[in-house]
Amino acid sequence: METPQPFIIAGESIAPGSHSDIAFPITTMATGTSSSLGVRVLHGAKAGPAVFVSAAIHGDEIIGTAIIQRLAQELQPEALAGTVLLVPVSNIFGFITHSRYLPDRRDLNRSFPGSAGGSLAGQLAHIFYREVVSRCSLGIDIHSAAIHRYNLPQIRIAAGNRKLVELAMAFGAPVIIESPLRDGSLRDLAQKKGVDMLLMEAGEALRFDRLSIETGVEGVTRVLAHLGMIEADDGLSAVGIPARANKSVWVRSPRGGVTHRVRKSGDPVRKGDLLACVAGLFGEDAQELISPVDGIIIGHATLPVVHQGDALFHIAAIPHPERVGARIDTITEAILASEPEGFAERLLDEDEVV
Repeated sequence: METPQPFIIAGESIAPGSHSDIAFPITTMATGTSSSLGVRVLHGAKAGPAVFVSAAIHGDEIIGTAIIQRLAQELQPEALAGTVLLVPVSNIFGFITHSRYLPDRRDLNRSFPGSAGGSLAGQLAHIFYREVVSRCSLGIDIHSAAIHRYNLPQIRIAAGNRKLVELAMAFGAPVIIESPLRDGSLRDLAQKKGVDMLLMEAGEALRFDRLSIETGVEGVTRVLAHLGMIEADDGLSAVGIPARANKSVWVRSPRGGVTHRVRKSGDPVRKGDLLACVAGLFGEDAQELISPVDGIIIGHATLPVVHQGDALFHIAAIPHPERVGARIDTITEAILASEPEGFAERLLDEDEVV
């Protein structure tokens, strides 16, 4: 058996079976105060791969922060084979200001690989890649929908990578989507450098919801188990088969006005099913939104006030969508059943998403 060696990062030596919190200096703010990127390193007592889990690369996408908080409490380095790097907030500037972007209005997830002497976004991207991504063979990056939108928990992967399909199946989110890589994104850079990436989309900006958090925590745990990094069930025999899609469509509002939704994320739909109605301010001239495909709704707008052309539903084209819908219902029921009596929060309360 390979003897584990200390993990060297930021000039610090982390012994096998221990953890350390590292702060990487980024830049000096207008006030003269310094800023830093916080990373918790869990270095296992046994040798194994290195994996990073990151959140809030868009500063308002905070669902991953809650997931990583749970992982930080549950993962124990003395029982770990390999190394896990946890980054609860990648874009610390947007996180503080509740903004998707950095103070220079740049998108961190379009700024990779960055540079040490570049813009604020470029500096942060450079440090994040150099100190976190380049040390790992796998990354799990957690996102949410934009403000006033909700995404069903889903895993997005690059097309044509069998290993990523296997890891995505182990993660166990309801839907796996093969999606193209975007120039300047973390996933794009990671692929070019030989680092595999799972991208989780779940929930809504600036909000927590239990389905997303539980799916994320359990999913990351199953992936680590599948890699042999922890002693746990990877779930492949129990979670059922996630739906896979390589095509999705947006359904947009045919007019401006007020929308009344009859479907939500997670619902299976058939071509021709009613999704919502949009009417004028007095309820006049109502127009129906109809599903153009068979599939599962993977995202929807939560704001009822809409303009003509606003994207209201995102549907992954999937055959036999009812099977996926039944599986999502089972996951939701299991989460609610585990809550103490009197728990009042509903996962998708109608007054939040209509």
